[in-house]
Amino acid sequence: MSHSQAEITQRTTQPIFELRKFLHTYHGLSIFIFRLKDFTLCRELYGDHVAEELENLLITALSNHESAHPPAPPRHALRVAAGEALLIRCPGHAGDTLLMDQAFSLKVTLQSALRKHTVSSLGREFEIEVGFALLPESTIFERERVFHEAIEDARRMAQGGIDLEAVKLSSIFRSIIRNGQIRMLFQPIYDFKNGTVMAWEALARGPRGSEFESPAILFDFAEQFGQLFALEQACRAKAMETVGALATGQRLFLNIHPRTVVDPTFAPGKTLELLEAHGLSPEDIVFEITERHCIKDFTSFHKTLDHYRSQGFRIAVDDAGTGYSGLSTVAALKPDFIKVDMSLVRDVDKDPVRRALMETMVTLAGRIGSEIIAEGIETKGEARALTEIGVHYGQGYFLSRPHFPKPETHLDMKELTPLKSDTFSRLSCSIPIGHLAQKTVTVSPRTPVQSVQRIFTTSPSLSSVVVVDDGMPLGLVMGYSLDRHLATMYGRALYADKPVSVIMDSAPMIVDEREPVESVAKNANTREMLKAYDEVIVTGCGQFAGVVTVQKMLTTLAQVQVEMAKGTNPLTGIPGNVALEKEIETRLKRGSPFCMLYADLDNFKVYNDVYGFKDGDIVILLLGRILTWAIARHGHSGDFLAHIGGDDFVAMVNPEQAERICLAVIRCFKRLIMKCYHAQDRERGWINGKGRDGREQQFPLVSVSIGIMDCIAPCSLQALGEKAAQIKGYAKSQPGNVYVRDRRGSSSCGQSA
Repeated sequence: MSHSQAEITQRTTQPIFELRKFLHTYHGLSIFIFRLKDFTLCRELYGDHVAEELENLLITALSNHESAHPPAPPRHALRVAAGEALLIRCPGHAGDTLLMDQAFSLKVTLQSALRKHTVSSLGREFEIEVGFALLPESTIFERERVFHEAIEDARRMAQGGIDLEAVKLSSIFRSIIRNGQIRMLFQPIYDFKNGTVMAWEALARGPRGSEFESPAILFDFAEQFGQLFALEQACRAKAMETVGALATGQRLFLNIHPRTVVDPTFAPGKTLELLEAHGLSPEDIVFEITERHCIKDFTSFHKTLDHYRSQGFRIAVDDAGTGYSGLSTVAALKPDFIKVDMSLVRDVDKDPVRRALMETMVTLAGRIGSEIIAEGIETKGEARALTEIGVHYGQGYFLSRPHFPKPETHLDMKELTPLKSDTFSRLSCSIPIGHLAQKTVTVSPRTPVQSVQRIFTTSPSLSSVVVVDDGMPLGLVMGYSLDRHLATMYGRALYADKPVSVIMDSAPMIVDEREPVESVAKNANTREMLKAYDEVIVTGCGQFAGVVTVQKMLTTLAQVQVEMAKGTNPLTGIPGNVALEKEIETRLKRGSPFCMLYADLDNFKVYNDVYGFKDGDIVILLLGRILTWAIARHGHSGDFLAHIGGDDFVAMVNPEQAERICLAVIRCFKRLIMKCYHAQDRERGWINGKGRDGREQQFPLVSVSIGIMDCIAPCSLQALGEKAAQIKGYAKSQPGNVYVRDRRGSSSCGQSA
């Protein structure tokens, strides 16, 4: 048996007798071989698992394509060798030109299907080589031998490449370009601040019903045929011709390949002529450059972009986070807009990792002077989460599909605006970073480097040593950083006897133990690349308290977000913001009157600073338990309590029982809070602490303020939140434990305890 026969026998996914049966049943067959170029290198770089996944993607894409085009003649698809797929079609009575068209059309389709997976998961594309052959008539006994010879012929063609000039599709493609048959659709990009259309993205389509109707096929063929620049020029002209009038402040986004930007034929003069002809200016245009393709001559590319910017054009980077060069290239380009790929947008409202990544992208954009556009928004939850995170603009099927002509459209931001942090929404992780701090080895700044090295050697699990002087942290030594210093040719001789202060990181990240985990994690993610995974030093009153790893912070955030997604606050176990929002919407739709109670602690920050966050958590738990008890004791079975973050609680109760519940809460809280103070503070009735201005002064003991708001008339979530915040603010302006009720515009004091 020949080598190719052995491969087919070993690697076919269907029994060999099915292949033999097909060969013996049908005559005049044509075969097509599809090979993943550089497949062996891929296996070496990424391993057998990724290589096998690529093979499966190839055979699946081929099978899907064939089954999607009924009615069709009998065909048989299978895997024949490493990184190779075979398609047998019947009948094969066709000339070389027709077979060449079929082969190339299949190649472009398969390559487009593969790109969706490989670019996002591996950051690169894989080229597919294709070859074909006809099986000549033969006797039954010779049929298998002839079949294997035809496979070898097809392989040789695949390795040599198809002459694209001979492909019939090339003449069809040229005709489309020459006759201006490109169709343009326009999809709005919305401003999340006010719901207006900030820009229109021009999206190209081929003629309806043609081989090039799909934009993926159109642009893939153009790139392989060497006609990408001509196609993009035709698209730009058609977009400017058909976009119509732009409202004040609106822009037109035009997609451009990175290689087009530096091509000599991409002359600004031609573009300026087109703009002038259609009443547009460079300030109306944004060149959207996809990051899926490699930028080989970055210096030239950067200079060219600067040239276009100087003329008034703006720049957007598309598919950020999925391409070749990553965020470092995006940061270097400093585009006006960063379009975040839909792979990061999908389920951003449910996935804490995607949410964290999106928050990082917003932070990066702010630091380099860019604005974020989220692509591929498909659900209301995604849109809400993105506006809450602070994403500037949005685009996707949930907001609006592409149209021609461009539609008159506007977003109702009331439906998408999340509840404000001043009112109900505190979905962030407010757990103090001190909760996560762990002790590590400390040394003085005068400790010799070789002594520090011995510490790491004798404690293999140790990852860091903190340099401390008189209890105050001065620097950080990570194990990998020490190894880097000593691994150089003269490193050991140069540093071994020197004090550790010479090689320590003298500017590590140091945070107070009261800082929320979320804010620390955000700041940690903005550090320079070399220090991205260095541990964070935690202090209490300026003294070293421990260290926290980045992994520990991310794990904690993920756990908290999971709890939030379940609808409960991670500290008290009481339903949180998500459940509260649903409850408010349900009650507003029902139309029955209800009361909203908004409870908040007074002087809590000072208590937290003086007694520590652990005792502060006990006070929050105390208030939660008192509210739960009071509502159960004096309320109705349908009453609802939510812990919306920090020391804020919101309840929905029957209007008749509202004041009775509040009275029970303030009386009980006033009595039990005393157990949370030291004897001398209880006797004095105040504690010493620092105010927000940093000055030391006397503060009253912690008390609770409750605002009561009657909800009668139809009201939006936003308006409800604002009114609740106002009445709560009025309650907090009154001394001691107190509740106040908003009586349709005039809030009056309730009983003070």
